[in-house]
This record gives sequence, structure tokens and C-alpha cells, in this order.
Amino acid sequence: MNRFGKRVVLGIILVVLIGVASAWVWRKDNSRSVSFITAPVKRGDLVMSISATGTVEPEEVVDVGAQVAGKILSFGKDESGKTVDYGSRVEQGTILAQIDDSLYAADVAQASAQLDVAKAGVVRAKADLGQLGAKLYQAQRDWKRAQKLGPSDALSQSDFDASQSAYEVAKANVDVGKAAIVQAQNSVEQAEANLRRAQQNLDYCTIKSPVRGVIIDRRVNIGQTVVSSLNAPSLFLIAKDLRRMQVWVSVNEADIGSIHPGQKVIFTVDAYPGETFHGEVGKVRLNASMTQNVVTYTVEVITDNSNGKLLPYLTANARFVVSEKENVLMVPNSALRFNPVPDQIVAGSRSSSDGQSDSGKPLTSGKPGKNRRTEKAGAPRGTLWVPDGSLLRPVSVMLGISDGTMTQVQSDQLKEGTSVVVGEDQAGETSPSPGGSPFIPQFRGGRGGSSRR
Repeated sequence: MNRFGKRVVLGIILVVLIGVASAWVWRKDNSRSVSFITAPVKRGDLVMSISATGTVEPEEVVDVGAQVAGKILSFGKDESGKTVDYGSRVEQGTILAQIDDSLYAADVAQASAQLDVAKAGVVRAKADLGQLGAKLYQAQRDWKRAQKLGPSDALSQSDFDASQSAYEVAKANVDVGKAAIVQAQNSVEQAEANLRRAQQNLDYCTIKSPVRGVIIDRRVNIGQTVVSSLNAPSLFLIAKDLRRMQVWVSVNEADIGSIHPGQKVIFTVDAYPGETFHGEVGKVRLNASMTQNVVTYTVEVITDNSNGKLLPYLTANARFVVSEKENVLMVPNSALRFNPVPDQIVAGSRSSSDGQSDSGKPLTSGKPGKNRRTEKAGAPRGTLWVPDGSLLRPVSVMLGISDGTMTQVQSDQLKEGTSVVVGEDQAGETSPSPGGSPFIPQFRGGRGGSSRR
């Protein structure tokens, strides 16, 4: 072989060696070492609850209105001597406002005069009855004498008939007089009723508090004219007792079956961040409402407000306690959702990744919510994955309650502090997804759906 052929062969060998080396380096650079993200099994208290939003409401509210029309002249004084306003404490009977009563006072005076006229009519009717009685007595005596004489030479027939007629007329006039008295007395009663009505309208010009409580809303100003028609205009809103409040919570129809009177409720308000308030379910209202095809029920939660912190109409984030467990083992929900690939499972346990346990019995899905719905007999089950060297070993567990973040688990193979896998962290570069832009950042995460915040 000549010198040129040797050079060609050496060049080819050199190119092959460079290609092999480049491929090895490229494969090494693109290989990924996988490490697992773990979390310890914890022991503590777990609460299963239903979350909903509601509004803080006074337990009993009285809407004070006006029953007469007129202009507001002035406001009354509260128990501290100040003009009634928002937040004023008032007693029952406290004057809240005064409406112009000039027209109603005139009506009272007119009704009073009419009553006096009616009473005078009764006196006159009685006097007239007395005169009619006297005339009846005279006519009766004349008629008796005429009867004794009879039609004769001493008493003509016409005089006899006249005496009889006078007697009958006098007797009828007495009955008329008695009826006049009854009519006059009824006129008095009517006049008294008109006077009472006029006096009541006059009294309505003074707006008084019907209960003891706190004014939470004042809806009129001095000089404003209120018009009373079919509906009484609202002037003040009074809460009887702000030491006991209610939270009106809207609960979805899917959760209403787990709500019952006396149930423990925990809620918070944005006005006091980090502070928790307690209450219990008072009643579930049956008049459901539908908004965008979503049916909700209003649940009344009773709570103590002796410290006065809760103000009317605050927004409350409530949690209805469905179940409580103390001193139980629990794991993050992401640990029950994690599913490794077959190559990551310890030999002899691979059947677990296909839904079979080491004993050959099927395992339910690791999703807590799905376990509770699909498991018909006995407690729902799930699978946790425990590191065993560089691989993973499955642990079958019985599932308990969940608070949405942590789930109760039971197994002889678990104890407090045991590490369980919640995801995987892939070290090294990851190639862009097919068809994707190389400039889009590629996120690394486990197949278990765990997320980092």
C-alpha cells in the first residue's frame, strides 16, 4: 500500500474515533440522573371540613319606619345624651326622630271639636225625649177620659178620634226620641274614633325605638321629607343584640348533606387576619337559590360576639368540621398521587406499579378523593413509595380523612418520620420538547404531579 492509501486509512480511522468520542460525550451530557423528592410521615391532628363563604349578620334586626308623611325636623338623643346616629345605643321608647306634626295637630283639634258636638247632640236628644215623654203622658190622660165618655152628647165622635190619634202620635214620638238618643251616642263613638285616629297619627310623628339595641343604619337626614304610602319608608335599622351574631353561609348542594344543626364551625374574617372564630350550625334554610345552574343553600351559623369584634356584614370564610382525628399518621396528598416508572421499582415489586400488591391483590388508585368514592367495602386503600437504595418500594396503606392537603394513612410498615416520595427531581439539561422552541424554559418535576411554591 502506498503512502497515499495509508493516509486515507488513517484519516478514516481518525474520523471514526472522533465520531465515537463525540457520540459518547453527547450521550453523557444528555443523560439525566434522577433524584426523588421526599417528605416525612407526620403525626398530628387532622380535620376534614367543608369550606364556604358567608356574611356576618346581626341575629335580630328591626327596621324602623314612618307611618305618616312629613318633613324630618330633628333627631332624638341616645342614652349618652348625643344625637342618635350610626352606632348609637338606644333604649326601648327612645325618641329617634321628630316629623313635622302641624297638619296632624290640626286634625286632632278638628276631631276633638266634632266629639264635643256629638256629645252635645246626645244631651239635646235626651232633652227632646223628656219633652216627648211629657206630651205622651198628656195624650194618654186625654185618651183615657175620652174612653170613659165615649162618643156621646158630651164628646163628639171627632173629638174622640182626635184624642186617640194624639195618643198614638205621642207614643210614636217617644220611640223616635229614643232612636235619636241612640243615633247621637253613635255619633259620639264615631267622633271618638276619629279623635283617636288623629291622635295616633300625631303620635306617629314622634319616631320611637321599639327595642333596645344599636343603630347600625340611619337612612334619613334632617329636612328630608318622608312619604308614607303602601310601604312604610325605612328610617333606621336597629340590631337588638350585637353580642350574638350569625354567619349566613352559602353551601353547595353537593355538600349540604354533610351539614346538620349543632355542627362545629370555624371561620375567619379579613378584618382580623390570623384570628379564628368559632360557632355552630343553627339551621339550614330550605329555600335554595340557583345561580348559573348552581344550587346553594343558606346555612345559619350562630357565634358568640361578647367581645364585640365581629361587625355586621363582614365577609367570613367558614369551614364546617365534618370529621376530626387526633394523633394520626398523615402524608401529603402528592405522595398518594405519585406513580414511578417500572425501571424505578425494586425487583419483585414491579407488579405494584400495575395496580397489584406484593400479595397479588389489586390496589386502588392513589388519589384520595377517588378512593373514597370507588371503595365500596372496607376502608379505601392507596399506595405510597418509599426509597430503597436508588429504587423505590411500594407500601400499601389504608386511607382515612383528608383536609385537602394531608391525608390520614394506616400501615404497619409506616411510622412517624418515614420518608415517602412526593415527586422526582431530574438533574442535568433536558432537551426541548418536540416541536417546541429551544428558548422556552423547560420545567423539571416528578410524574406524581407535585408542585413547588
